[in-house]
Amino acid sequence: MRLPARRAHDLENLFGALETRVLDALWKHSSPQSVRDLHPEFAGVAYTTLMTTLDRLHRKGVLDREKAGRAFVYRPRQTREALLSGLAGDALEAVFGRRASELKPILSFFVETVSREDHESLAALEKLVAERRKAARGDRP
Repeated sequence: MRLPARRAHDLENLFGALETRVLDALWKHSSPQSVRDLHPEFAGVAYTTLMTTLDRLHRKGVLDREKAGRAFVYRPRQTREALLSGLAGDALEAVFGRRASELKPILSFFVETVSREDHESLAALEKLVAERRKAARGDRP
């Protein structure tokens, strides 16, 4: 099952297109997957590119991996929903700083409700957070 287009795009802002596809593929499987297991789902993607992408997601802390024979098998550390919720929490902390922990329960409920009801509003909220982060860093558009 693919992520809905808008949510897949939102993850791509954070992980890149191939990383998002890999996460999506892992979420649809109930057991850990090796590069060899996943490769048939990635027509046109080199085996080594897929291996590098899985390793990169592991180093980012998104995937767990364990040795299975001579290969590694990978599984997501969190469900799609938990990952998005955690990313929303990180965004809150970036915007509100130390006060984020005080506001997190309320804002988490808000984000969860919006994401269930209106993916477009969640995308707009994410855009606002990204713009705020950029302004806080002093980046120029």
